[in-house]
Parts: sequence; C-alpha cells; structure tokens
Amino acid sequence: MGVDGRLRAVVELAQAMAAACAPRDSVRAAARGARLAMDGSFAAISAWERERGRLRVLVNEGERRPGEEEFPEDESYPVHDFPEIAEFLHERWVGGGGPHAWVVGAGAGRRGEALRRRGRGSCVVAPIVLSGRAWGELYVARDQGLPGFDEDDAEFATVLAAVVAAGLAQNERLEEARRLAFTDPLTGLANRRAVDMRLDEALEEHRRSGVVVSLVVCDLNGLKKVNDTLGHAMGDRLLERFGSVLSLCGAMLPGALVARLGGDEFCLVSVGPSADEVVRVTEEVCLRAAGLELGEGVACGVASTGDPIGVVKSSRRLFRLADAAQYKAKAARCVQPVVAGRDTAVVRLADAAQEGAGERRRFRGRA
Repeated sequence: MGVDGRLRAVVELAQAMAAACAPRDSVRAAARGARLAMDGSFAAISAWERERGRLRVLVNEGERRPGEEEFPEDESYPVHDFPEIAEFLHERWVGGGGPHAWVVGAGAGRRGEALRRRGRGSCVVAPIVLSGRAWGELYVARDQGLPGFDEDDAEFATVLAAVVAAGLAQNERLEEARRLAFTDPLTGLANRRAVDMRLDEALEEHRRSGVVVSLVVCDLNGLKKVNDTLGHAMGDRLLERFGSVLSLCGAMLPGALVARLGGDEFCLVSVGPSADEVVRVTEEVCLRAAGLELGEGVACGVASTGDPIGVVKSSRRLFRLADAAQYKAKAARCVQPVVAGRDTAVVRLADAAQEGAGERRRFRGRA
C-alpha cells in the first residue's frame, strides 16, 4: 500500500471510530480499520487491566480461529508472560509520544509460538497510549504464506495506534457526557431525561408484546424541615440515603430503572415484573424509608399496566396515574403505597387533572 493508500486508510479508520454509537462498536471499528490498513488477516485490541496485571482482549476481528470470539467474555494474558510489553506498561510519556510498535515472527518467543499454533506467520504489536499512560495494545497478524511484517509496517502501526488512541479518548469523553446528561449529580441515580426515554421504549414494547410496565413515584416527607432545621447538607444526606434505599429495593426487580426526578421526588420504572411484585417492592421502600434517621418517611404511588387503569398510550398517562396515587398517599399520610386501579378514586383524580392540565404542578407528565 502506497503513501496515499495509507493516508486514506488512516482517515477511514478515524471516521469509522467517530461514527460508532457505542464503545464496543468503536473498538471493533478500530480493529477492522487497522487490519485493513495493514493488509492483515486478523486484528485484536486489548486493554491493560493494571489491578489484575493482565491484557484483556476486547475484540477479535477478521479471520478468527476456533476459540477466538469476536467479543470474548474473558480472554486475557498475564503481562509477565510477555516481557517485551512489560517495560512500556509502567512508563509515562509526555507530549504525545509513546513506545514504538514491533514485529514478531512465528516461533519467536511465547507470542510467536501462539502465532504458529494458529496458522499465522507474523504480527505487529503497537502499544496504545492515552493521556501519557499505557492503555493497551493493537495487534495485527497475517496468515502463514503471506508476506511478513517489516519495520516500515511497524512505523505505520505506531501511527495507527495513535489514531486509535485519539478515537478512544474521544469516545470516553462522549460516554462521560452521555452519563452526565442522564444522571442526577447528587445521588448518582438516573434523571428525568433517562426516565422519559426508558418509559417511551417500555411502552412501545408494551404495545408490541403486552409486557407489564410499572411506574412508582415517591415523594420524601420532611425534607424541607430537615433543610430548615439542620441545614441543606443534612437535606442532601437524606436525599442520598433515600436514593440508596430506592436503589437497593429496585434491585429486587430485574432491569428496573431508579431515578431522582428533582427536589424530593424520585421514581422507579419496572418492565416485566408483575404489578404485584412491584407493589411488594414499593411496600419495602416505604418500610425502609420510615426507618431512616432523617425525614418522615415517603409517600409512594404506583401505576402499572398490569392493573385495571385503562389504555396507556403514553408515558404522560402513566405519570399522571402514579402522581395521583402518590398525591393521595401524601394527603392521607399513608405508610403503604397507593396503587392506581386498585383505588378507583386515583384514576378519577388523574383524569380530572388531565382535563384541567396546568392547574396543579404535581402532575409532571409531558404535554
């Protein structure tokens, strides 16, 4: 491949990584782009797990041999088995520099023996460096019978590893931005944006397959009193502790999403478990919240497609029903959750609020 071809391959690799929607897609695009750029038969990207002293394979791309999965569950190699990489793992590089790639032939050392066993003739190994620290390695191999890699290929692999590192760094920044966009900064739970997305997806699944979708809305009692008498730091502690209670109980429902909507309001979205299971878990939430040393317990309302609440066409209706149930629980100082559909007055309250939308702030469903 000439200079123009290699330049084009570098650009295509960077573009493929930039277009990836998830970390797994990104490393696959990186491995594939590097393999094509190097005229390789096979490529892999591995990450260095410092705490375990091993390189863990993230992706195997190209002509895989028996036992080589595209995304292996736990394929890893102890670093001490490969002295040629040990020296760069503990180094730090400044100014964007990094270690040079190297070529290994079949039969040369432990890695060369592995090449020969798998019918490969040579490989090039390029360390991947992020923020001056070793992150992992890019590995590209050619089958036996194909021309072996040389020092010129090693130079090019070093460039490719730098492009891969830049792509991984960009994806890490994007993942962090996505995490922040869907996370409540105080409790670490999901936020309202994440709830809206999950509910939309869940109700679409409900329309297709009839899966049960449930929403629990919780309103902490006594937060204002804690803030006024003990200070906002203690109020934040109450929010964090209740968030932990809700998260712990939510773990009893497989795949549940636990979120803080804002202020003293929290919610739980469950997809799959029956309405009865969700109510039982919500009862546990109420019990544990009552035992917190701060606050005055919690008011909880439940709305589930597994109960007789009528047709649920949008998350707005589910929110109105759960909100109405929670509103009734709070007004009556219930120590147990109020469940829409099992309390017909709740459904009437939600319907009345829909007719007079905007009259009460409590009904948060999107218009």
